[in-house]
Amino acid sequence: MSAPRDPSPPASEPVMMDLKILATTDLHMHILDHDYLADRPSQRFGLSRTATVIAAERASAANSLLLDNGDSLQGGPMGDFLADAGWRGRSGHPAIAAMNTLRYDAATLGNHDFSHGLRYLNNALRDADFPIVSTNLLSRRGLPVHACVMLQRMMRDRRGGAWPLRIGILGFLPPQTVDWEPELRQATRIGDILEHAQAGIVALRTGGADLVIALSHSGIADLQPVPMMENAATALAALPGIDAVIAGHTHRVFPSDQHPAGPGIDPQRGTLAGKPCVMPGFWGSHLGVIELALQRSSAGKWSVANFRCRAEPARALPPHQPVIRTAQPAHRATLHHFRRRIGRSDVALTSFFTMLGHDPGLRLVCMAQRWHARRLLAAGPWRDLPILSAAAPFRAGGRGGPDHYTDVPAGPLTLRSLADLYLFPNRLCAILVSGADVACWLERSASIFLRIAPGAQDQPLIDPEFPGYNFDLIDGVGWQLDLSQPPRHAADGRLLDPDARRVTNLRHRGRPVTPDQRFVLVTNSYRLSDSGVFSAIAARRRVVLQGGARTRDVLRRYVATQRMVAPTGPLGWNFLSMPGTTVRYATGPGAARHLELLGFRYDQIGQTPDGFLDLRLYL
Repeated sequence: MSAPRDPSPPASEPVMMDLKILATTDLHMHILDHDYLADRPSQRFGLSRTATVIAAERASAANSLLLDNGDSLQGGPMGDFLADAGWRGRSGHPAIAAMNTLRYDAATLGNHDFSHGLRYLNNALRDADFPIVSTNLLSRRGLPVHACVMLQRMMRDRRGGAWPLRIGILGFLPPQTVDWEPELRQATRIGDILEHAQAGIVALRTGGADLVIALSHSGIADLQPVPMMENAATALAALPGIDAVIAGHTHRVFPSDQHPAGPGIDPQRGTLAGKPCVMPGFWGSHLGVIELALQRSSAGKWSVANFRCRAEPARALPPHQPVIRTAQPAHRATLHHFRRRIGRSDVALTSFFTMLGHDPGLRLVCMAQRWHARRLLAAGPWRDLPILSAAAPFRAGGRGGPDHYTDVPAGPLTLRSLADLYLFPNRLCAILVSGADVACWLERSASIFLRIAPGAQDQPLIDPEFPGYNFDLIDGVGWQLDLSQPPRHAADGRLLDPDARRVTNLRHRGRPVTPDQRFVLVTNSYRLSDSGVFSAIAARRRVVLQGGARTRDVLRRYVATQRMVAPTGPLGWNFLSMPGTTVRYATGPGAARHLELLGFRYDQIGQTPDGFLDLRLYL
């Protein structure tokens, strides 16, 4: 490495250097700006659009780094097709090839990167031209992954002088990954984020790191640490020796006016525990940008003198042609695969009104799950127990935006249609539950609704902090919800009020469900993990059907067997009547074509600033 060129500024003027850190996170195989579930281009996401922002930011920077924060290899139809088909292009895995094209400097792993197994992950990573770091992944089993990485770069100061800069990179993923992916338990250990961060900081600082950047595939939550935190970005930022944090996993944008503040969390300035942080959304919707002003001391040490954080949207920008070229062969193969016809539906499968008790697509998933479980349990000791089926909508607006809804028209069903109904590669399981367990399960879901004051007007119905994928509905029972009662749980699963009861008139086949009544409940492997929001209910229940088949494969086999399906829309529940009360419900603009399905008197208010259809409902 050449010696630094010092233009000898006056002694009173410190040497200053600017470094721009660029970051992506949670790409989930959205390499191109194509919505595979709607089978049309999208202006809202795609690394091919984010790459245009990357090029512009690099062009305006004297010094820059480009980093990825994990969950890049799974989560979209292209990723699942490549894994299932064993497809491999000339340049390797298309996500890695695209990152090579964009000259990423380093990346970490997210929990979903393990969804297709260690062998597949190893094959994908081996073509990377940049280092992969995963500090709390303890059993690497031959993966091309490092506990920490030291990047050595020549950087220019503000006067044109060249200096060597040593940037330490740490990477973290949720310890709960081995619970969410049970196949990893025999081969993989993932340790506590903060414990291994402290060891990594010591190793990097001892090795001469001028800066330490944490790639935290972990959300922004409590400042106070607890063992094995899932969302540890705030507590991680508070550790001495960390200079900047890239957060992810929870698909939020930070800094942002929409992100809640909290102890150590400043969503306006973009800081966690006073340190610069970005979380650039998901699917390439944003590019995270941290601009550091570094100052060199008389002892030759660099420190952060100032910073600026922002999340730059990639929406509506022209796509980056070199990235498109790397993914084009995989893109064409994916389209061909997902356009295969499997069966037909007599009804449209939409999720616009899931939170109001109407979703024929979710009902179809529940029917397929029950069909599969009934066949496997027919000859066993549980054959006489009633089988209930639990499922949640994966595409029901929220942070995904106004286009993030299932909207499959009546007619032919393709593999694309089924992927729209069930996004993730969860495995189907079944457990023994009591009537009391069923009521508790539904109370957890019912907490998605805000408390509604009887007689008040235009109250918001949905808690925006509650992810739709945690809104489990149970097919096979009927119930009503009393919205005048407080929610029992917080959005993150914490118990708020043990005496709160919203679920009333719980019935099975027209008869009241008793607390000690026994059922088989079909669910998925994610729900049975020790760390999920339903874990307190599902834990230690007897498993009668262990996760083997993936739920989406079960759905495909069910539709292919039936050939024609016509699932009813009502999901077996409704709200208790509240005369003189109105609420506001935001849904996708496509819902305007299906308003006749609403079981409410309603008014169309118009569109919200972020593009949702705003409805007034009379309870």
